[in-house]
Amino acid sequence: MQSLKSTALEPTRAELAGLSAGQRLGRLLPVYGLPLLTVLLIVIFSIALPDTFPTMLNLRSILGDKAIIAILSLAAMIPMMAGRIDLTVGYGIVLWHVLAIALQTQLGLDWPVAVLIVLVLSCALGLFNGLLVELAHIDSFIATLGTGTVLYALALWYTEGRQVIGMLPQGFTALYTLQPLGIPIAAYYVFALAVALWIVTEYLPIGRYLYAIGANPRAAQLNGIPTRRYVIGAFVVSGLLGGIAGVVLAARLRIGQASVGLEYLLPALVGAFLGSTTIKPGRVNVWGTIAGVAILAVGISGIQQMGGAFYVEPLFNGLTLLLAIGLAGYAQRKRGHVRRVIASPAKGADPPPA
Repeated sequence: MQSLKSTALEPTRAELAGLSAGQRLGRLLPVYGLPLLTVLLIVIFSIALPDTFPTMLNLRSILGDKAIIAILSLAAMIPMMAGRIDLTVGYGIVLWHVLAIALQTQLGLDWPVAVLIVLVLSCALGLFNGLLVELAHIDSFIATLGTGTVLYALALWYTEGRQVIGMLPQGFTALYTLQPLGIPIAAYYVFALAVALWIVTEYLPIGRYLYAIGANPRAAQLNGIPTRRYVIGAFVVSGLLGGIAGVVLAARLRIGQASVGLEYLLPALVGAFLGSTTIKPGRVNVWGTIAGVAILAVGISGIQQMGGAFYVEPLFNGLTLLLAIGLAGYAQRKRGHVRRVIASPAKGADPPPA
């Protein structure tokens, strides 16, 4: 599914050097507009809600609550780099958090073993999705929607609509409750994963290959890139991150319930799509995804503290997703326009030097 083309619009130094201060600001604003808007929202809510918003308690709440969404957004981002989409990031977390708890409370396994089993199965799910897309040639949206629905059905079948409850070891719950230096440990997971993915996607050949596949799979294949192998690998890593998010959710909730988890699908996709509109507009990227999740977290937290109704969060997520897709499409069209202008110089102009 070629949902996003991997062609970035960030300005080069040579381009900025020939612009005036106002033109330079106008060129940089679309690139860093989302982080600046996040900072602006923080200032506005801090002024409007001085007793509740700019507090350490609210910061811990935002970092802890939205860490799972951030991990899932990073998981969704990886297949998007290759022009695919993975909906099991939202469906899989339903089964993974139930399984992580059930393996300990009902089968009596040690929590490290239970976590390892969940992570292995989540990688197997990613491998299965990749095989469906690359070998069976099923559209990634349809393939992952089908496998995700099956996972959700398995969670409903196992739980029979009831909660999975039991005594969990302190070591397992500490995967979420620990707060090194006063910051929830889940935020450290997000930071570590973001740095690792940033290094891989920006400085290693793997990242360049995935972006090349997302931009033009046929051209990437003709240039010797094993597209099938890298797309399958992208789904495996996406599945692994989904398993990690499921384990963190289990440590947070301490109960397993099939009705919990699907609400993470839309925010995760919104964060990934928003990431394609900032930092490197026109392609999904790590820090853009983190910025997308950040503006969702800040906006929803501020609106809820100002008395927003219970439907504000899904409404905000849905509208933001539409805005993100619109901005991503605009960025791609703008990129195409720039390329056409460069490729066809004005009539009568001298040809460019060889």
